[in-house]
Amino acid sequence: MQAPVLAIGDGALGFWAAVRDVWPEAKDQLCWVHKIANVLDKLPKSIQPRAKRALHAIMYAESKAACSPEIDKFVDEYRAKYPKAVASLVDNRDRLLTFFDFPADHWKHLRTTNPIESTFATVKLRQHVTKGAGSRAAGLAMAFKLMQSAQSNWRCLDGHELVPLVRAGVRFIDGKQQERKKEPITKQQVQPRKVAA
Repeated sequence: MQAPVLAIGDGALGFWAAVRDVWPEAKDQLCWVHKIANVLDKLPKSIQPRAKRALHAIMYAESKAACSPEIDKFVDEYRAKYPKAVASLVDNRDRLLTFFDFPADHWKHLRTTNPIESTFATVKLRQHVTKGAGSRAAGLAMAFKLMQSAQSNWRCLDGHELVPLVRAGVRFIDGKQQERKKEPITKQQVQPRKVAA
């Protein structure tokens, strides 16, 4: 299997250890939904709605440059009374902002692991109802059929035509494709060649 360009996950250390071991060249993106939940867990309930709005402003910033002041504002507001919440946000800050290096059309898909978790939610729900699948083969067949049925309701990837560019290593900054710098033309390239008669 070809290495993925980006791995998206929560704080599961085993996942990240495996990714670094198998695909060391893959970039990391931490899940914003899990990060927001972790930060809010460290705040009193009365403050959580305001903090959640601030965290969403960070997550939905238009660029990395616009995101940094929002993070700093959150840090300034909550650091004195809630240092654990602030530490949770700024821990691995760069890994939260990796999605800015990809097409803007992909950002909603890259900020979170929810599409992956939603895929398996159907299987988990059925597994709890049936109290196990019986055998490994029956479990695999059940999971396959449930996912096959669920796929009719899945959203398509926005900007799917940009995936080959991402795979080819085209550079994106704040969601915009960067043009390659043109090499200046030298005098030797301009002069016509002499053809022997």
